[in-house]
Amino acid sequence: MIFKPARLLLALTAVVAAPAFAQNVATVNGKAIPASKVEAIVKQVVAQGKQADSPQLREAIKKDLIGREVLIQEADKQGVGTRADVKAALENTRQSIIINAMLADYVKKNPVSDAEIKAEYDKYKAQVGDKEYHARHILVETEQQAKDIIAKLKAGGKFEELAKQSKDGSANNGGDLDWAAPSSYVKPFSDAMVALKDGQITETPVKSQFGYHVIKLEGSRAAKLPSLDEVKGQVAEALTQKKVAAYREELIKKAKIQ
Repeated sequence: MIFKPARLLLALTAVVAAPAFAQNVATVNGKAIPASKVEAIVKQVVAQGKQADSPQLREAIKKDLIGREVLIQEADKQGVGTRADVKAALENTRQSIIINAMLADYVKKNPVSDAEIKAEYDKYKAQVGDKEYHARHILVETEQQAKDIIAKLKAGGKFEELAKQSKDGSANNGGDLDWAAPSSYVKPFSDAMVALKDGQITETPVKSQFGYHVIKLEGSRAAKLPSLDEVKGQVAEALTQKKVAAYREELIKKAKIQ
């Protein structure tokens, strides 16, 4: 088959134009939406585990990009982007994106080690201790009120009934604080609690920054702590946040602030 000059020109134009057309998924009022944009979003969605790559996903992303392009073009026509409040919001967003990218780089260069995770876990275990306690308490404003409650308890009063006058939320459930480690409470409270025997009530009011407590120990048992493997991810995340916070403070200290 022999092409005439005009047909040959059309054929060559189609061949040259085809790759350029394939680089875009659509055009909106002459503005191209590149296929690379769809690919980038697909990779992000798949990497986050939200969805698997599929024709349906790609079509949904394409429609979303088209919708966004239509809206941004209209916003540009209306001059929305030139408004002072929009410019300020854009600048805040720009700063956040750049700062987050920088901190992500810092975390990659300064990862939390297994040794650090283990040390933090051991520290947590030491703070919590190897026992947990089931306590009840009655919290009142004055020492005399607490003494009166203790006298009523010694006379046969029921702890659950007297706990209704407690000034905290435990009043609704008989002063029950459920099972917890001593480290969950302020020191005066925990010191008094661990000194009790099962079923025993404090002989004298226990003072804390919250008021005066009357404490009853229902029981104690060996603490049920999660294993290192169970909380490793949480510990690593917490340590990472600490590193980032320390890095931020270090930069602030080095800066000349007037």
